[in-house]
Amino acid sequence: MHRRSTTALTLAVLAVLAAGCSDGGTGTDAAPGPSATATTGEPTPQTATTTAPESTGPPAGTAANTAQVCRAVDQLIIDGSRQITADSADATREELTPEQLNGKLKGRLSRLADDVRAQARKARDDRIRKLVEETATKIDAGASAKSPASWMGTDFVDIPPRLTRDCHV
Repeated sequence: MHRRSTTALTLAVLAVLAAGCSDGGTGTDAAPGPSATATTGEPTPQTATTTAPESTGPPAGTAANTAQVCRAVDQLIIDGSRQITADSADATREELTPEQLNGKLKGRLSRLADDVRAQARKARDDRIRKLVEETATKIDAGASAKSPASWMGTDFVDIPPRLTRDCHV
């Protein structure tokens, strides 16, 4: 039974890694910005009028900060997932009890939440700060869960897609 739970945990973490949260979270490098689309059409007063509201977006420094924070959070999630996978493999080799494995997971998740929260404090964009703080809060929930391994398979796997979808300028 114990091997099945660590195997399930390992598979859940691998699913997180496979979700591809490393580059999709920023959304700033791959997609052309408003200026790229505005220069492809004919220059008309109407085009200039439609692009003016887009220029009131976040200042360039805030956009760069958002990209930096989102990349850092993505990397923390990936690194944390890899460490949890390694912990799970170690737990199987060392034949840790479920309680011992849960203790390791709780500590790892708690440190991950602290690291993610530190990135939230760096965010200049209020929306990104809130998103990253919510992510840290969700990870804290896993650290305090009765069974962090079960939480990993249900709730943790939802974090990377949300970051990919929402963590960008």
